Amino acid sequence: ATTEPKFPATRLALQNFDMTYGVQFGDLWPSIRVSLLSEQKYGALVNNFGTWDHVIAELERLSARDFVNEAFSHWKLEPEKGQPVASAPAPVSWACSPNLQCFTFAKGDISCFPRARLGSLGVLDYYLMDAASLLPVLALGLQPGDTVLDLCAAPGGKTLALLQTGCCRNLAANDLSTSRTGRLQKVLHSYVPEDIRDESRVRVTSCDGRKWGELEGDTYDRVLVDVPCTTDRHSLHEEENNIFQRSRKKERQILPLLQVQLLAAGLLATKPGGYAVYSTCSLSHLQNEYVVQGTIELLANQYSIEVQVEDLTHFRKLFMDTFFFFPSCQVGELVIPNLMANFGPMYFCKLRRLT
Repeated sequence: ATTEPKFPATRLALQNFDMTYGVQFGDLWPSIRVSLLSEQKYGALVNNFGTWDHVIAELERLSARDFVNEAFSHWKLEPEKGQPVASAPAPVSWACSPNLQCFTFAKGDISCFPRARLGSLGVLDYYLMDAASLLPVLALGLQPGDTVLDLCAAPGGKTLALLQTGCCRNLAANDLSTSRTGRLQKVLHSYVPEDIRDESRVRVTSCDGRKWGELEGDTYDRVLVDVPCTTDRHSLHEEENNIFQRSRKKERQILPLLQVQLLAAGLLATKPGGYAVYSTCSLSHLQNEYVVQGTIELLANQYSIEVQVEDLTHFRKLFMDTFFFFPSCQVGELVIPNLMANFGPMYFCKLRRLT
């Protein structure tokens, strides 16, 4: 142990990724690799609780574009063959969470957004996040009056996006770590007016998410399960809290088991007929598709609960101007980093609980 070379965790992460992702992605890996090691792009999620019209005008002056509404505008202008534009309603399966406005710079544009400022209404103008992180929230397809659970909520970007939809009758935001829920509370205080984050509407807890199915089974219309993962980009850039530290080897090895337990708990907390979205910021199929498939089998065998994977291939078409998608996922969708659009990685899969 004393003579073993002390490699930094970031280097161990890169060695691990070269071995595993080199096989998983083949010829795509060199491009993904250089993108992961390069500066990440961000999106600016407009705060609908602030002076959003003024903020949008400012972002447009920067030549940024609202990738969400732009995608839907283009889709409405391109109905299926023989179908007039006026009679081309969005299929139910295409339903996305509403009212989200997120600005990005065009592919190849490496401009950066300035830091958000405090607006005249006392909340920050916009939240800077990996724009691909908005896709799981869009895929969840919130409807007005939904009861919503964000099972692994910190640091809070997706929780904030859920509230921006205006659809949450009640939102439970949970994270096991009390320090991380502290970060979540800070985000809520900075972006959400007090009357909206009132405890009767937004409940922040620090519970073991694996037990949520026992605590509140069959309760929620929509559940987001954004699980702890290898956080690939962070693991290549930061030594602090890096899961590739030697002392965290066992924790890393049992990640897929933890992820299955969390997704199972999230689906048990979902009402029959309701929806859950599973997401990670990892490229690993062991943490992505395999977790989804393993959880579906677990719920069928142990609980006689049937879960169906929803088709999200239309997301590739809707958002092809903003992101690069991996074309060969068995289930779900995966945004892969690319130097022209250096977002992600972001895996997301929508599941419907049938029974």
